[in-house]
Amino acid sequence: MSALATAALSMAGIALIVLALRDIFETLLHPEGRGPVARWVMRTIWTVCRVLRRRSVLQHAGPLGLLLVVGVWAALLVLGWALLLWPQLETGFRVEEEGHIGFWDALHVSLTTLTTLGFTDVTPEKDWLRVVTPLEALLGFGLLSASISYLLLIYPALARRRSLAYEVFLLGEAVQKTDLSPEQLGPGAAERQYADLASRVVAVERDLVNLPVTYYFADQDERFSLAAVAPYMLELARHGSRVEDPQVRLRAQVLADALDDLAQTTAKLFPQTRGDSSDAIFTAYARDHVIGGPP
Repeated sequence: MSALATAALSMAGIALIVLALRDIFETLLHPEGRGPVARWVMRTIWTVCRVLRRRSVLQHAGPLGLLLVVGVWAALLVLGWALLLWPQLETGFRVEEEGHIGFWDALHVSLTTLTTLGFTDVTPEKDWLRVVTPLEALLGFGLLSASISYLLLIYPALARRRSLAYEVFLLGEAVQKTDLSPEQLGPGAAERQYADLASRVVAVERDLVNLPVTYYFADQDERFSLAAVAPYMLELARHGSRVEDPQVRLRAQVLADALDDLAQTTAKLFPQTRGDSSDAIFTAYARDHVIGGPP
């Protein structure tokens, strides 16, 4: 292989490795989860799953997209290292069987190294290759560990969002059945109710900033969907901010402001939910999650 071809393949391989590492870093370690590749994959899977406009299909978008994100990261690393090692197979590795110097052999070496399975009939001989190739195994182990840690962060965030939505749903059901509203329970109880909702909305908003991927985990049951109950929460907060008691009014206004921040964060991160008001944003949010449509 010519020196020019070797340099071109090596540069292409390094570029793919850097792309994968940058996206992994920005998705898993950046406080706002800004990995462009991960976001593109999740958005694409979401768009495909929304074609049928059924929540039973849409609920699989998040888990499927997350698996594909990890798969894309692994594929970029495997392909990048394969391109980097391919030019070195002929002179830098000891090959037990003749003819094992093609691209598919380099891909085989890269895949077995990344998955920490080790080499088969191809082993490095050059000193720098003996140092570099274990780095790929280290990256593979790191990718596996980081992906598991990422999963452990996502599902508690989803649980917080779903529990908030379910509590608001039950509150709405209770208001309808009893013909009572939170402020009618007395200043102390109403203040605690609004304060609790505000703190939980703030937590959900921070979860969305830190883990934007959670947006793509839709809920088939509307009782657990934040997209379904957000408009009611906003109406509840605005109603409470007009009562006479100053403490209740203050806590209700805090809840309204927290919901406005949640709406703005959602619109900023997901263009399909943009609107000129919190009401419009939450309406677009519900529409994007097929709320009110077929289950």
